[in-house]
Amino acid sequence: MTPTACILGCAGPVLTAAERALFADLQPWGFILFSRNVETSDQVRALTDSLREAVGRSVAPVLIDQEGGRVQRLGPPHWPRYPAGRHYGALRGNDPLLGREIARLGARLIAHDLVALGINVDCMPVLDVPVRGAHPVIGDRAYGDMADEVAVLGRAACEGLIAGGVLPVLKHIPGHGRATSDSHLELPVVEVDLCELEQSDFVPFRALSDMPMAMTAHVVFTAIDPGQPATTSRTVIRSIVREVIGFDGLLISDDISMGALIGDPGERARRARRAGCDVVLYGNGVLAEMGAVADGTGRLGGRSLRRAEAALARVARRPEPFDVEAGRARFDAAFEGRWAA
Repeated sequence: MTPTACILGCAGPVLTAAERALFADLQPWGFILFSRNVETSDQVRALTDSLREAVGRSVAPVLIDQEGGRVQRLGPPHWPRYPAGRHYGALRGNDPLLGREIARLGARLIAHDLVALGINVDCMPVLDVPVRGAHPVIGDRAYGDMADEVAVLGRAACEGLIAGGVLPVLKHIPGHGRATSDSHLELPVVEVDLCELEQSDFVPFRALSDMPMAMTAHVVFTAIDPGQPATTSRTVIRSIVREVIGFDGLLISDDISMGALIGDPGERARRARRAGCDVVLYGNGVLAEMGAVADGTGRLGGRSLRRAEAALARVARRPEPFDVEAGRARFDAAFEGRWAA
């Protein structure tokens, strides 16, 4: 059966009988884990196995947000802490080659952690370019304030994840760095002309347009479409994401349960799909709403299905050989106390 064009979450650390039955019926393309779903390594591995068993697909994507810093679903005591993107940027300021090396190494270490748990997609790197006066929701999650710097370190992170058998997801296309409010709570509006956006915000996404997956921004760009955020704007997705930026990979909506969007979950899902999102992400794990989301997205087909298949084809069955102990020692030594776990 062709999967439904959605990514869904579950309520807790163990899949319930009702969730298992629903997922078997809905056949979501993938799943996403949050802090509420993780306790120990054995528990997470059992959960990812259960999710895949429910849909009968051993390679069904299981996503997580494991950037480091403030956005890290897996942490002590069972998993290491990692620095926010800004710390890699600070390293690059002293030695551009060192910054790139350590950004790749950090992502490779994260991939090692995730693969052991059955997680094969990480929602990183953050390619947003923050500006002065923007809301701190991005803040130190960004690699720096210069678009070229963000692009270099973002590519290094992507390479590290892919080498470790984990797919990266570019965030938040076409850019969240100028937002003056938090899209988790309300809809940000960016009033900047298109020329300025092209010269800064779009640059990292254009540089990494060859990557397999990207996640949309719940942000209105008045110069492009004053009436809809990027996630539900056909103009932004077709004209900017697909043409100006040139991204032809799998486009995933940011979580449609966030406060930036309006309407019920089914309506939000339909709007995102009609605008051009290949797959819609709904992370709340509310059983009563997931059926409406699946109805709103419909089945994967056409270009969306081909993009999904192409993305999964890039998951390495055998990660690059890697000395984890030496890698972690090198990673820790690079910061020399400039970042504390």
